[in-house]
Amino acid sequence: MKCPKCQTDMKPVVIAGIEVDRCGGCGGLWFDAGEAPKLKMIHGSEAIDKGQAGMPGTTERPSPVSCPKCGTQMIQMVDLDQPHIHYEGCTVCYGMFFDAGEFRDYREHTLIERLKDWRSSASP
Repeated sequence: MKCPKCQTDMKPVVIAGIEVDRCGGCGGLWFDAGEAPKLKMIHGSEAIDKGQAGMPGTTERPSPVSCPKCGTQMIQMVDLDQPHIHYEGCTVCYGMFFDAGEFRDYREHTLIERLKDWRSSASP
């Protein structure tokens, strides 16, 4: 499979029995449907992301970005819990592509985000 951003070959990486694809060029990650939310809940899963949280990839976003699985044009998505995280999602196969650093950020909530979560759950 080729990276949707830089067209470099992606290699499978397995963590907690879940196989995702990581780009050998830009370090982006491809998750098949449902894999990213599952891995988000697993302690240490951020190790698959070679980027740094809060400093997502430097790869220019080509327009449009095609799904590496089915070829459909992906759309820009935003994580509802952390609206600063933007990733590409496929509306057909429901795969997700994160630039390097985005999954690590998606996986780790900052202290401020945790306080917001706590405050919203404590409100009547």
